[in-house]
Amino acid sequence: MKFYTYFSQQQRLAVIALIVVIIVVEFSWVSYNKTPTDSFAVDPAIYLKFQNEVDSLIVHQSRNSTPKLYPFNPNYITDYKGYTLGMSSQEINRLQAYRATNKWINSRREFQRITKVSDSLLKTIAPYFKFPDWVTSSSQKLTSTANTSVKSFAQKFDLNKATASQLQKVYGIGAFYSEQIIRFRDAFEGGFISDLQLQDIKGLKPEVIENILKEFTVQTPRKVAKISLNSATVDQLVTIQHIDYELAYEIIEFRMLMDGYKDIEELTKVKEFPKEKIEIIKLYLSLN
Repeated sequence: MKFYTYFSQQQRLAVIALIVVIIVVEFSWVSYNKTPTDSFAVDPAIYLKFQNEVDSLIVHQSRNSTPKLYPFNPNYITDYKGYTLGMSSQEINRLQAYRATNKWINSRREFQRITKVSDSLLKTIAPYFKFPDWVTSSSQKLTSTANTSVKSFAQKFDLNKATASQLQKVYGIGAFYSEQIIRFRDAFEGGFISDLQLQDIKGLKPEVIENILKEFTVQTPRKVAKISLNSATVDQLVTIQHIDYELAYEIIEFRMLMDGYKDIEELTKVKEFPKEKIEIIKLYLSLN
């Protein structure tokens, strides 16, 4: 009753109309939400065709995203390069540790031996290996060393007079190592004392040294005044290759304990002595 007495007739009609509109909207919303959504029917043939097109696009994109391989020298494989090739971290580390010793890989078989990669991976990446010309053209290089009779001392070239072009005719010697040999030789006034000193050239493999000595030898050795091992001072000993001050003191201390050396070979018993260099060190010493 208050509703009728408080509002005017026109206001009452407006309120009633608003209530009716609200009720109609509410019923319409509920009815719309209860109406089931019709499923969209797709022709199976059209769907299959569309799916095949999507699959082909995925395959095409996958192929384009795969890094392309170009010829490369396996000696210079980086962490990223090894990863893209499919190598494991252990295989990459083995290769880099080997290269850190200034050694080189010159064949597919040697690459697998060092890295221990699987046969399947080697078969995939080996066709892209590109080695230096002196490795790949071994048949031309072998003409100076293979299938020849052993040369006498007089028939060989003097290693102290050999030129870079002469050295490069040896299998395994390119421009780099021929320059290294000559630079090492010229660092001594008078050149090499013995063929043994080739062992001191960093990175020169034993098999390559063997090839060199088939064609070259030291015919005019550098004259050396040998040092008496049993009376040498520290300052005299450090003038010898591979002997530093610390080792010189150890040599003299051992000499005092042994009351002199009876044989130069006894140096190999000295603490921290480089046993693999004994033949080179002996070139500078005597027992007198």
